[in-house]
Amino acid sequence: MPLPASLLVCALLLVGLAACNDASAPRPDASPPEASDLTEMNHIAESYAKLVLAVGQHDEGYVDAYYGPDVWQAEADSAKKTLAQIKQEAQPLIAELQEMDTSGQDELVDLRHQYLLKQLHALVARVEMLEGETFSFDEEASALYDAEPPTYPARHFEEILARLDKKLPGEGPLIERYGAFKQDFIIPTEKLDTVFTAAIDEARRRTLDQIDLPPNENFVVEYVKDKPWSGYNWYQGNAQSLIQVNTDLPIYIDRAVDLAAHEGYPGHHVYNALLEKNLVDERGWMEFSVYPLFSPQSLIAEGSANYGIKVAFPAEERLAFEREVLFPLAGLDSSRVEEYYAVEELVSELSYAGNEAARRYLNGEIDAEEAAEWLATYAMMPMERARQRVRFIDTYRSYVINYNLGQDLVQRYVETRGGTADQPEQRWDIFSSLLSSPRLPSGLETNTP
Repeated sequence: MPLPASLLVCALLLVGLAACNDASAPRPDASPPEASDLTEMNHIAESYAKLVLAVGQHDEGYVDAYYGPDVWQAEADSAKKTLAQIKQEAQPLIAELQEMDTSGQDELVDLRHQYLLKQLHALVARVEMLEGETFSFDEEASALYDAEPPTYPARHFEEILARLDKKLPGEGPLIERYGAFKQDFIIPTEKLDTVFTAAIDEARRRTLDQIDLPPNENFVVEYVKDKPWSGYNWYQGNAQSLIQVNTDLPIYIDRAVDLAAHEGYPGHHVYNALLEKNLVDERGWMEFSVYPLFSPQSLIAEGSANYGIKVAFPAEERLAFEREVLFPLAGLDSSRVEEYYAVEELVSELSYAGNEAARRYLNGEIDAEEAAEWLATYAMMPMERARQRVRFIDTYRSYVINYNLGQDLVQRYVETRGGTADQPEQRWDIFSSLLSSPRLPSGLETNTP
């Protein structure tokens, strides 16, 4: 999924499985789920999965992963249902779910019910977009991703830029000084695979310390060009992933850990593998055999993948690993690790500037070149990178909210339950449980301890 992330690879854990089993056991005050409700939800889940595959016939990027029955895909390829037919078939499924009451039952069953309902609503919204209906940026974000992105004025970013200006003194525009600073931290092309491999191995080791992955889990890394994203994870099913890294533009040293964790461990690869193992294989919940990219699931996927970087690499531990391993492998000056990440931490506070560029651009307030200029001014992106980002917005539209807003919501969910930096074991437990459950973005916001 697109970084998109979806960018790049996954597995199952003993801790996560235990957490999932604990969550699925009836609570002392909970009634067992009605057999009729479970049977009906299984029927709706199968119909939903087939509708997702049907939408995929009209939208090439819609089905991000599928590892259900081959016959379902063959049926979708053969039937080629019209958008009107898809929407017509979705409506009674939504009506059935709206009439169903699973409150007070098994928590995972209740979450499943809410998940199916929101995912179907998002599917209908995506169909309407494909039919030509126009949504504003905020309407689209709500309809597809079950979230309300915040709005920030230019002065919010200007205040951050003023602080960055003090960290990068000198002559010339700030973006030029920042660009010159970054030049010293590019991973040489001939060392790229070595550095990425080391980052992936460390991310995997740290994740395995907390999560018991399937023995067959694996992913393959490919280096590609001419893509609108910087990296992508293509989950293949059976705990296998393909991670692609776009080498169109220079790759800076921080991207090694970011991509290793986001796309691999404990990010997309782990998230998809856990859902497959815990919900598809063990429970037979076939809605999780297919992943529609433009849906609430993506905010959870991208948000957990971004937050997973911090879970696997707490700040001080990351600095030590970079200083002792990655900087030397890349041939970079290890004495400048703290300097580099102090600047990058401040630049990361500008991430919502990308959302504002997308909002203005998709709402027709600015054109593509003006959107790139906004990104260059307020997000500190070189123009070549800014134009690549506009290409990403052209393709994925309001999907951009899933990275920063998603991370913020996941972080808040985990840390308000005690998973703070000074409680790493509890942080891993809560994070792992989240990856193994069908939670929704709105559930992260409203379901407080």
